[in-house]
Amino acid sequence: MVELKPLMIDDTPFTAVSVQLPKTQLMAVYNDIGYIMCGALDVGLFNEKLADRKIVAGRAVGVRTIDQLLDAPLESVTHEAEKYGIQEGTIGREALLLMK
Repeated sequence: MVELKPLMIDDTPFTAVSVQLPKTQLMAVYNDIGYIMCGALDVGLFNEKLADRKIVAGRAVGVRTIDQLLDAPLESVTHEAEKYGIQEGTIGREALLLMK
């Protein structure tokens, strides 16, 4: 099952998506600039082999719901996310608000 829903954080619009897969769930919250995602995100791949794409993203591990993703500290972020002031340890919702 795939669930897609609008999400407002401090009057800023985002979209939350959850994908139910066998024995796991993928989750992300995004806007036109970038996104935060569950532990399935490969930040190293984006920073090394796909750096030319300039992807703004952060990864939180150990989350099972969108609310947990929003409240979790990011375990890793892309180099492009760092340009927006997003660092490891930034809380998910705070990282999203920096993506402007």
